[in-house]
Amino acid sequence: MNCLRSWILKGFLIVWCITNSGIAEAQDTLSLEEITVTAQKQEQSVQDVPMGITAFTNQGIEDAKIESISDLADLVPNLMIFNHGKIGMNTPTMRGIHAPIFTMLLSTGLFIDGVPVQSILGFETTFIDIERVEVLRGPQGTLYGKNSEAGVINIITRQPDNNFRGSLSANIGTWLSSGTDDPLTQAYTVKLSTPIQTDKLFVGIAGKFLQQDGTIKNTETGDDEDDREYWFGRAHLRWTPTDQLDISFIASQLQYDGGGGNGNLLESGASQYGVPTPDYRKVSSNLEGENTSSEQTQALNIKYEINDAFELTSVTARRVYNDDANRDFDYTSAIDHSYKDNEYTTLSQELRLSYDNGGVKWIAGVYGDKDEQNYDFEGHYGSAIYYTDKDIDGTTYAVFTNLTYPLSQRFSLVGGLRYETTEKDFQDHLNARQANDSWDDISPKFALEYRPLPGTMTYISVSKGYRAGGFNFMATDPEYYTFDEEELWSYEIGVKNTLFNNRLIANASIYLMDISDMQVTETILELDRSYLTNAAKATGKGIELELTGKITTGLTMTAGFGYTHIEFDDYKDAEGDYQGNKTTHAPEYTFNIGAQYRWENGFYARADLIGYGEMYTDRANKYKRDAYQIVNAKIGYEAEHYDIYLYGKNIFDERYDTYDSESINYSDPGEVGLQVTYRF
Repeated sequence: MNCLRSWILKGFLIVWCITNSGIAEAQDTLSLEEITVTAQKQEQSVQDVPMGITAFTNQGIEDAKIESISDLADLVPNLMIFNHGKIGMNTPTMRGIHAPIFTMLLSTGLFIDGVPVQSILGFETTFIDIERVEVLRGPQGTLYGKNSEAGVINIITRQPDNNFRGSLSANIGTWLSSGTDDPLTQAYTVKLSTPIQTDKLFVGIAGKFLQQDGTIKNTETGDDEDDREYWFGRAHLRWTPTDQLDISFIASQLQYDGGGGNGNLLESGASQYGVPTPDYRKVSSNLEGENTSSEQTQALNIKYEINDAFELTSVTARRVYNDDANRDFDYTSAIDHSYKDNEYTTLSQELRLSYDNGGVKWIAGVYGDKDEQNYDFEGHYGSAIYYTDKDIDGTTYAVFTNLTYPLSQRFSLVGGLRYETTEKDFQDHLNARQANDSWDDISPKFALEYRPLPGTMTYISVSKGYRAGGFNFMATDPEYYTFDEEELWSYEIGVKNTLFNNRLIANASIYLMDISDMQVTETILELDRSYLTNAAKATGKGIELELTGKITTGLTMTAGFGYTHIEFDDYKDAEGDYQGNKTTHAPEYTFNIGAQYRWENGFYARADLIGYGEMYTDRANKYKRDAYQIVNAKIGYEAEHYDIYLYGKNIFDERYDTYDSESINYSDPGEVGLQVTYRF
């Protein structure tokens, strides 16, 4: 009898364990993946960061077919990437804050494995073998410094480890509409990661080749005007001689080979040259544009765990961007051509010490960089030829700290401070002009976190960001040689919710921004010229919403919405008064709605609806890009070692061209194709 009782008890325990294991497994498949980020340069859950932040894992990037900065922006509230008509020249807008192209500066920072991208030149990267992407909204001056006044895009590549892995991938597609006869697109990627010595030495490589036939026909030469081609390669060597020390050397190169851009004349521009208004995607240029720009980056990242609480991190980097291009900026047979060969070199070093113990987190560090910029330009305006040969050399030094301190089980205090100083020298070698200037800034941050319920965190924050000053290249009056830094104060309230056993994430924030000393173009009556000055002030306000839900084990839905209203409070010059006008390159809203289905039998499907509100391109608010929506889709089959998909970007071939007074920048047409991946 006792034996029988023993067997019954054992059987009950076995059934209980199996049943609860099944419940736990079912809960895991119905839970959203928790994402750990380093937004505050220390590891923490994305739901514990007191700011608006969108994060993507490696799988999320591949699922959404994020291949460029622009693809990333489509899925982030209040972020837009604007292309100025040529490869590698992108300017970001975050929460309506956009740096004028002529400053060559940024309002939203870009960091790749800790390496800062300090200029619009080469504001791009290749999304291949990425571990994680974090998009931080709001001023990030405390931890990231200059040119992060509106936010930061933080990209972390995947580290090689003890696991051998690799893949080959091919994409073959076609443009849905084109002004040329060859609408082919193709891309090929390779990834490989392997240990050289187990637990000690690892290596990873990644490469990509992309080729896209042009969509604009040159009726003068018979060639495609905007063919695009580039090669990308990255090598990652990692050494872990002890459990506490992790050393990585990462080197990459991106080489462009493209045409003259995606622009053309409108009726008003054509009349100035006495030529007919061109047909859509047709130009009659007597110069075949060319862009052979390149980017090289080397980074040495060292992490040393002193003990369980302290960690020392060093990031040493070098980045060189060569902007080598020529273009016909009148798009006709008139002789208005430009040739340039510019180089931008940045050396940077950051050293920081972090502490994490018992809920208390703090970080302290120093930062320095040295940048050298050379601008060689040759412009042909009819029979006149204009040359420039100018250098800008600068140095930046900063000290910073950030602290998270729990006041109780529900309240935590976050505070940070950064002091940064920048000095730059400008020299015009052809006109014997030179200037120098320096800018200092203190960027504080304060936030209070409150957790009223498990899975809910609310916060209120005040932070400051700034954009560094610079030089007017064409100025002849010493008064306008330089312009000063732009400053932004942001006030934000937000809530982050993780609900229903981590099946639903619902985040929201509202913010108010006060922007002073705005860097804008000012027309000077007595000089009959326009220069960049700090002639404006503005106020911005907005909201952001993000939802992610695990509906079933295979179905996930996402939604994001951002609204920004930002207008000039004070801005006038010789050409008009712009008070009350909206700022440029600031979409009124952005949204994305997506659904993804992945099932055990290998079936996969995804669709995203993406939208942008209207956006003005000039300070007088005469010219704008209308609101538009696009749809991306992807369907396929996933097996253990291979995937095959049919994909479509902008499958309804929506046009969202951008206009100014005389010219147009064409949007990319829709694209459909086949993607095949083999993993080993």
